[in-house]
Amino acid sequence: TRMMSLLVVLHHLVEKKSQFVIATHSPLLMAYPQGEILLLGEGPIRPVEYRETEHYQITKSFLDSPERMLRILLRQDEEE
Repeated sequence: TRMMSLLVVLHHLVEKKSQFVIATHSPLLMAYPQGEILLLGEGPIRPVEYRETEHYQITKSFLDSPERMLRILLRQDEEE
């Protein structure tokens, strides 16, 4: 809920012409509709769509099927 509250604060500040550079892994913050997501990884920095981010995809996969993800994660843990 605090991340969602932060979205409200950011929005009010953006309406007052504020600008931000935010480094985050939070899919909630990345969802801000007026934001631009830049991917910093191997290769040049490039814009990426929200649903294309690894953080969105991993979070969505986990929330869509936590049991399946836990099986995969815990099985990996047993193999190590």
